Amino acid sequence: MNIPTLVLTAGLLAMPVLAAPGHSGSHGHYDGHAAALGEPGDPKAKARTINVVMTDEMRFSPETVTVKRGETIRFVVKNAGELRHEMTLGTMEELVEHAAVMEKHPDMEHDDPNAVTVEPGQTKTILWKFTKAGSFDFGCLVPGHMPAGMKGRIVVR
Repeated sequence: MNIPTLVLTAGLLAMPVLAAPGHSGSHGHYDGHAAALGEPGDPKAKARTINVVMTDEMRFSPETVTVKRGETIRFVVKNAGELRHEMTLGTMEELVEHAAVMEKHPDMEHDDPNAVTVEPGQTKTILWKFTKAGSFDFGCLVPGHMPAGMKGRIVVR
């Protein structure tokens, strides 16, 4: 079997990569987790606060949130239960896919801007800018929690 090989000289490896000032590789748009509904919020931007409570009854309160397109929301997420919970923003397809990974790795904690893992009695924050209109989702991806009903809806108008 003949496999092509990529050869780089030491000189090429040492060359710095230059970009125009203020130019990022993302070309001005976020393409990470939950990109279908927006992007991480700017901590310096004006944000509306929405308090979210998670319980061991496998529920979020509120279960439905309505926001305006372009609005930045500071979700203050409190775990009022005795079990570990999390809140992850995304499409239902993304959440189901990620929940399957969590089933295999139940102790996984997230370091993504669209998710927080919250220990009992603790509170954490998600800062998110909703750039696209539509109906989106959030859920607790701790194994068994979302199938038990721990999910909610975000309506962006």
